[in-house]
Amino acid sequence: MNLRRIASLLAWSLLCVIAYSTLSPLDLRPHMGSSVQIERFGAFGLTGLMFAVAYPRRLPSVLAIVLAAAVGLEFMQMLAADRHARLIDLAVKVAGGGCGVAAGWLLVRQWQRSRPEITGINRHAKLRG
Repeated sequence: MNLRRIASLLAWSLLCVIAYSTLSPLDLRPHMGSSVQIERFGAFGLTGLMFAVAYPRRLPSVLAIVLAAAVGLEFMQMLAADRHARLIDLAVKVAGGGCGVAAGWLLVRQWQRSRPEITGINRHAKLRG
């Protein structure tokens, strides 16, 4: 499996875990032990990063998916009896997702910049030996 395929599987899996955590009753929600806002930011940040690495040529769509998931899941909480949608939670999720996509874009860009040097070295090594 290549890196993009693994990132794609992780991205969709993370989105499913976030959906479960967001919509399940509070007592079934997984807790990491840190601040809930840090957990939200980190979850959407990691998801955005994985989507950006998985689909580097579709960054506007990736950003739309991550932000739409944050907005949609937050509004779906209004349907649950023991959950509540709050603007601050939405802001943290959107910020985390946006930062994750930006970090993924930078990571892919850096990888693409360093890759020609590596392939150039390998190509010259084959010519010499």
